[in-house]
Amino acid sequence: MSFNFETTYTALPPTFFREVSENRVKESQIILWNKRLAEELDVEDEYANTALFAGAQPRDYITQAYAGHQFGNFTMLGDGRAMLIGEHVHQNKRVDVQLKGSGRTPYSRGGDGRAGIGPMVREYIISEAMNGLRIPTTRSLAVTTTGLPVYREEVQQGAVLTRIAASHLRVGTFQYARHMVDEHAVRELADYAMARHYASLEKGDYIGFFRAVMRRQAQLIAQWQLVGFVHGVMNTDNMTISGETIDYGPCAFLDVFHADQFFSSIDQQGRYRYSQQPAIGGWNLTRFAETLLPLIDDNEEVAIAALEEVLMTYPQVFGDAWLAGMRDKLGLATARMEDRNLAEQLLSWMEANQADFTETFRALSEGKAITGLAEWQKQWEKRLEIEGTTVEAAQQCMRRVNPAIIARNYYVEAAIQDAEAGNMDAVEMLVEALQNPYEVKETHQHFRTPPTMQNPYVTYCGT
Repeated sequence: MSFNFETTYTALPPTFFREVSENRVKESQIILWNKRLAEELDVEDEYANTALFAGAQPRDYITQAYAGHQFGNFTMLGDGRAMLIGEHVHQNKRVDVQLKGSGRTPYSRGGDGRAGIGPMVREYIISEAMNGLRIPTTRSLAVTTTGLPVYREEVQQGAVLTRIAASHLRVGTFQYARHMVDEHAVRELADYAMARHYASLEKGDYIGFFRAVMRRQAQLIAQWQLVGFVHGVMNTDNMTISGETIDYGPCAFLDVFHADQFFSSIDQQGRYRYSQQPAIGGWNLTRFAETLLPLIDDNEEVAIAALEEVLMTYPQVFGDAWLAGMRDKLGLATARMEDRNLAEQLLSWMEANQADFTETFRALSEGKAITGLAEWQKQWEKRLEIEGTTVEAAQQCMRRVNPAIIARNYYVEAAIQDAEAGNMDAVEMLVEALQNPYEVKETHQHFRTPPTMQNPYVTYCGT
């Protein structure tokens, strides 16, 4: 079937969006097509419609307004290089279909609004990797070239990503409503977000709304930590109300475990380093809480106290989610007080010995000998004995949650270089491996090998 488009977002006040016309392209061609996602959305026959995925088909597109704290500094933003085709409704599920890199918008702030093929292929690969790891994420349906050059440090091929999201509502959308519009706009936005993502809440239960968003964000960041994912740009405009991971610009996965690792070329102070991600999550949620103050109580002090009471639970919610996930990674079926210490001892050993994050957990899952870890393993085996679990039974469970393959920076970049040269085979093979990272085909074994790189890996936002 074709897309079943609706657009409920335009029921919000017109200050939240602007209408835009179709994109100018020279010759559009779909170079990557996510068949698995297309089947989930039941839009298989849209593959031939390259004009739609290039944003060149005449229709009603919109581009969304939002604000945000970028590296701690508040600024007015908006979709500077993206436009929304509409909301696809299938089997009682509603998702945004957005085009990223589709050209100038009223929010482009002097930019061209376009994207090169490399950053779009990167998002395609890593968003599919996150989905394979069962982490809430936006998805990538297609990458379409435009036949037009994009001028950055060097000339690149222009490309457009088709992004699928539960919605593109962000903490920054609420900041825009609160600081750039008025209280009425905040209320309309909150009611819309609750109806779309938290339908079980009663209308007007804004404390419940904040609590629900807080829980999803805490659980999401815990999942990032458990697979060694460093988002790289945790600005408030990149934190979704739905609880999905969004924006795969300067992100990366850890190879050697280093708690203070960061990769982004624009994060000069390491604000969004791996170890800081949970705290930044709390900081972003505080900014979100500020936008809801007028909805909670006319007395600001009362409103602050009510929201702070919820916000104070964030460390516990995050900690519980992280520890539950770590127990799964260690094959522990029950909860005991010493479990956190056991997990933290392993991470300390990994950092001191420059051990690979993913490969260490996978080696434990597969019963491989790990040099220098014998003392810790004795503690772990004793812990399993206490709950009556054999090492073999624990390892069987562990292999279902400890991936053998992640989107390692080295292999992602190699695939992108091939894509920029016109060869999609490496991308397709890597994505196939990442879609099922727990059971490795023989043809994908080489993706397990940690690269030996002398210098820290650096990622770029691609704008």
